[in-house]
Amino acid sequence: MAMTKKIMMVLVLVLVLVSLNDGAQVHHVVGGDRGWHPYTDIGSWSSARTFRVGDKIWFTHSAAQGSIAEVGTKEEYLTCDVSNPIRMYTDDSDGITLDGDGARYFTSCSSDKCKNGLKLHVEVVVPEARTDTTTAQVASEASDKAIAAPPESSAPSHFCASFALLMAGFWLSYMGI
Repeated sequence: MAMTKKIMMVLVLVLVLVSLNDGAQVHHVVGGDRGWHPYTDIGSWSSARTFRVGDKIWFTHSAAQGSIAEVGTKEEYLTCDVSNPIRMYTDDSDGITLDGDGARYFTSCSSDKCKNGLKLHVEVVVPEARTDTTTAQVASEASDKAIAAPPESSAPSHFCASFALLMAGFWLSYMGI
């Protein structure tokens, strides 16, 4: 019986650790509290974030804002040319997984709104593995360059991890371990 309890305790701890690592994906709501809106400074909002492969961006917008187009080139993005979009997003809340590294361009389908700044350029980077070499390199460059703020945390993933830890604690208490 004691051996069974120990095995169960190890399994619970492994499951908790796995749930903690699941929080690596970040969900970004484009424009923050105001969402995809003509009066939101989308450029400032995006420049304060790091977008990594696997993250998800969410466009929350009303029908009045119209559709959102993903365009393929920087030129199309800069000139608000949506004549040949990669994809159109029309729902009130569109979630897009950033599944590869590189530049992604999104614009309002309304030429006037796009030219007034309702567009988003995202540079997606590959998540770096945390190694001692990477940490040392960042530390040595700290005196030359400002270090960017860490990516915003995902509240739902923190909630899930906290809930998993709480449940593991209750279970371990119940088992008398």
